[in-house]
Amino acid sequence: MASNYGGDNKKPWVSPIDIAAVAAEELTGPFNGRTVQHIAETLNISPNYLSNMLKMLTGQSTQQHIHDKLIEKAREKLSTTELSVSEIAYELGFEHPQSFSKLFKTKTRLSLLEFRQSFN
Repeated sequence: MASNYGGDNKKPWVSPIDIAAVAAEELTGPFNGRTVQHIAETLNISPNYLSNMLKMLTGQSTQQHIHDKLIEKAREKLSTTELSVSEIAYELGFEHPQSFSKLFKTKTRLSLLEFRQSFN
């Protein structure tokens, strides 16, 4: 990534561009249970700093990026598979399908079943 400040106890400096690149990479692979904390740990920075940098660079917080990626993956699975809503929720890292359903409805203004039915 970038160079160290110099002292052994200091964290390496991470540029905002590095933060955006690593966050984007973290959001493209298997998505089971990705959290702001996980992505921040990958970068060795605090969750608040990560969210502040992403907000500055993209206009969205880390959590908003995670939600957007979850919705994208949910749309893909709903439109291309016969998996149940519960199966999709668990694949995306939700312990409770109700939480998944609520997030999807909030972000898309459609229920999961309404979205799926639009492809039939």
